Amino acid sequence: MNPRALPLLLVLAAALLPAQTYTLGPDSQPKDGVPKGTVTKYVLKPGRFFPGTPHNYSVYVPAQYDSAKPAPFMIFLDGSGALGNGERVPVVFDNLIASHDLPPMIGIFIDPGVLPALSGDAQNRYERIFEYDSLSDRFATFLIDELIPEVAESYNLSKNPDDRGLSGVSTGAVGAFMAAWNRPDQFHRVLSFIGTYVAMKGADSLSAAIRRTEPKPIRIFLQDGANDHIAPDQPWGTFFAGSWPVNNQVMYEAFQYSGYDAKLVIGSGGHDMKQGGAIMPDALRWLWRGYPAPITVHEPAVTDQPGWDPRGKVYATVYADKPWQKIEESYSSAISPTADRDGNVYFADPAAHRIDKSTPDGKVTLFKQVTATISALTYGADNRLYAAEPTLRRIVSYAVGSGTASDERIAARNVAAYSLALTIQGNLYFTDQANKTINLVSNNRVRTVYSGGEIAVPAGIALSPDQAMLIVSDAQSRFSWSFQIAADGALVNGEPFFRLEMPETGWLSRTGGIAVDSIAQNYFATPVGIQVCEASGRVIEILNAPEPGIVTSVAFAGANPAWMYVTEGNSLYRRPVKITPAVVWAPAKPPKPLL
Repeated sequence: MNPRALPLLLVLAAALLPAQTYTLGPDSQPKDGVPKGTVTKYVLKPGRFFPGTPHNYSVYVPAQYDSAKPAPFMIFLDGSGALGNGERVPVVFDNLIASHDLPPMIGIFIDPGVLPALSGDAQNRYERIFEYDSLSDRFATFLIDELIPEVAESYNLSKNPDDRGLSGVSTGAVGAFMAAWNRPDQFHRVLSFIGTYVAMKGADSLSAAIRRTEPKPIRIFLQDGANDHIAPDQPWGTFFAGSWPVNNQVMYEAFQYSGYDAKLVIGSGGHDMKQGGAIMPDALRWLWRGYPAPITVHEPAVTDQPGWDPRGKVYATVYADKPWQKIEESYSSAISPTADRDGNVYFADPAAHRIDKSTPDGKVTLFKQVTATISALTYGADNRLYAAEPTLRRIVSYAVGSGTASDERIAARNVAAYSLALTIQGNLYFTDQANKTINLVSNNRVRTVYSGGEIAVPAGIALSPDQAMLIVSDAQSRFSWSFQIAADGALVNGEPFFRLEMPETGWLSRTGGIAVDSIAQNYFATPVGIQVCEASGRVIEILNAPEPGIVTSVAFAGANPAWMYVTEGNSLYRRPVKITPAVVWAPAKPPKPLL
């Protein structure tokens, strides 16, 4: 039997057995001689993220709390349940802190908000589903910007994400996990009980996202019951949204696939906390084991085993132990990195009216102070740097051999270019967002080569490795386009070829710059990270952004190692990569893509 199939078979077998009786063990009972913590109730006033909605919460403080030391803490969603007799989290904390299975830690128990009705004839608005069952970062930001700062006014809370945990039940499990997933810079530990990872508000998509996305430093304990929304005559599930035990198993397999530190416990119960309350002490021990050692990402052990398929694996592209590096400090702005033959990277700082140059050792110097605002840069096979200056309605170029800009030339006039791509023959393509067109500068002549109207906001632009195709991103749609380049430079046979993942909030994809490697994989800068598409058009990897925010542009530079450069906010970052970049000065036919 395939050992990977065994857990699911156990889930199905457990569903056929009578529900087990779960009881609270000794670590959930008050013990003589164990120091008792205190629990104090509070009300968090309405804030920015859930307007008009107060939140009741309580804070557990252990007897061993030392205000001189930053305290680790956990946030429990549906906090009243965690405080109640079925879970007894404060009692468990008392006992495990006394036995040194947990560090002296604070517990924050928050209930979902309720927006009060304006009159007795109207119903309240109950916020639980909106707060918890969401893939957006709203709830995480609420915790970070409103709840935690209020508690921190009274207690010395640690800012180390390894010292911060989350726990949730049912839909609250989705809320707890998503807070860590969206903000791994803030939370590294998650308890998930009877998690609702089913098709109600998008949580059923999480397993696919986990498999494709670069792993984050999160440790997660999952629990569910084999009879969760399961009836004897409906073993496929009683609820429209799917199967709780099956989807928890699928989540666990996704974590295992991606190399996470994850554990799944399946009991025989239903959608309740009987098992969860009984195993709470062991779940907390597992979650905090090895503390204070940090939780880190690592490449899955199977990476070096026979039969490992690198296709679609983020660690075939990046290194687990070589994260993003910020290039010097933040700038007034930073956009459009592009690399020359020697591995130098040029990027624009439009707000400061300058072009900067970063050498392979990460040193940044001024390349050119300009008078106009720059929207894009690209390096050409002619060893010149091309810059789009839409405010002056022109494209200029500079010789780069001397280290600073020289021999300024005007490549095109009366144009408002947003992004640039240059072939080895010197054909210069650019996007024009105002007119929703793609244009070509060739033989000192500018002509429109796409005005089809289907690309709502033409944004990034890049060439395939053989320079036979032009790739164009759309900052509005989830689809980016592929065009064939005809002999005369015209764009033909265009298709919305690449289907990208959309951000959870808003209706714009905000897809930006594009980079291409030697096997025609395309790297798109997006709000959800750097999305990597095979030449066939599928997203196969999503690389994490350097910081919480939106990556606006991406480029490759150098060789052995090659580096990936991105801009985010006002900063330029880089990290080494395992791929070979496509370069403008050496077009090459890529291999046939896997289909």
